[in-house]
Amino acid sequence: MTSWRNQRWQLAATVLKPGQGGIARVARMTARALIEEGVSLDLLALVDDTPTEIAGRGSVAVNGSRVGYAARTHAAAFTHDQFLYDSSGPARAHPRVPGLRRPYGVWLHGVEAWEGLTLGRERTLRQAAFVLVNSHYTLARFEALHGPLPNAHVCPLATEEDAAPAHNAEFAGPPTTLILARIDAQEMYKGHTELIEAWPSVIARVPDARLLIAGDGSGLETVRTLAKKSSAVGNIDFLGFVPAEAMPALWRRTHVFAMPSRGEGFGLVYIEAMRHGLPVIASRQDAGQEVNHDGVTGFNVDQHDIEILVGRIVDLLTRQELARSMGLAGQQHWHNTYRYSLFAARFIAALDELCAE
Repeated sequence: MTSWRNQRWQLAATVLKPGQGGIARVARMTARALIEEGVSLDLLALVDDTPTEIAGRGSVAVNGSRVGYAARTHAAAFTHDQFLYDSSGPARAHPRVPGLRRPYGVWLHGVEAWEGLTLGRERTLRQAAFVLVNSHYTLARFEALHGPLPNAHVCPLATEEDAAPAHNAEFAGPPTTLILARIDAQEMYKGHTELIEAWPSVIARVPDARLLIAGDGSGLETVRTLAKKSSAVGNIDFLGFVPAEAMPALWRRTHVFAMPSRGEGFGLVYIEAMRHGLPVIASRQDAGQEVNHDGVTGFNVDQHDIEILVGRIVDLLTRQELARSMGLAGQQHWHNTYRYSLFAARFIAALDELCAE
C-alpha cells in the first residue's frame, strides 16, 4: 500500500482566508503541515472569493457556490487518493457515488457537534476514516451526548506562529481587561454579558479599570445595549473588528485577557493571549479549563458566579506581579505546548498512526 505521504490529497474548507476565525486558522495550519511534509495537496475553499496562498500553494475559491464546491470535490475523486475537511458541514459534500468513494478525514471543533447535531453531520463524522478532535473536552462532550466515536483522535491546536512576539504585554497605563471574540447573536456564550454585569463591581474597587470589547458580529448591538444600561458604561470601550496589524499594540496595552465562555471546544484566543505574556481568565464550563491552568497561567471561573469573576479580575488588575508572573507562565506554557511546529508534529504523527498500512 502506498504511504499517505505519497498520495494526492484534497483539503476542502469553508474558509481559508486569514482573519476569518479559528476554524479557518486550523485549516491553514493543517494545509501548511501537509505541504511542508512534502504531500501533494490541493486546496478548496467554499466561501472565499479569491485564492489564498499557503506555503506557496494557492487555493481554489468558489465564492459561496455550494454546487461548485460539490462539483469540485466530486471531480477531485477521480484524481485524489485522500480527502480532509475542516469540519463536518463541508464534509457532507464528500463524494459517495459508487466508484468515486475515497477515504476522508474531518476536523471536529466543538460547538457544531454538541447540542443540535444533525443526522447528516453525525453520519459524516461516523463514516470518516478518521476524525481529528481539537481537545479531550470536545471529544468527551461529544461522546456524552452522542455515544462513542471510535475513529476519533485528539490533536490539540496551536498558534500559527512559532516565535514569541517582539514585545510582551507591558502592564502599563490604565488597568485594562480585554475580551476578543466574534459576537454572534445566535451564540451569546463567550462571556460578554457576564463581563458587563461584573464591571460596576470591578470599578468600585479599581475606579480606572477599563473593559475593552474587541470583535464584531450579528450580536454586537445587543452587547452595546447591555453596556449602555450599565452604570459602568463610561469604563467600557467597543473596538469593533481589530485588523491583524493593530493587534500587537492592543495586546501590549492589555493587563488581563478574559473570556469566561461556556462553548469553546479549544479556545485559540487563549493561547494567543498566553503567547503575548498575558494572564487568562477562562471558564470551567468548556475546554478553556483544559488550555488554561487554573492558578498558574490565570484563573478558570464558573461563568455564572459573577462575584468570583469580579474577584479574579480585581486580583489581576491590582496585583501587577501576580499578573506578570501568570502571564510569563502562560507564555512558557504556549512555548512548550502550543507553537505551530508542535502542532505540525502532533498532526503528522496522528496521520502516521491513522493512515498506517
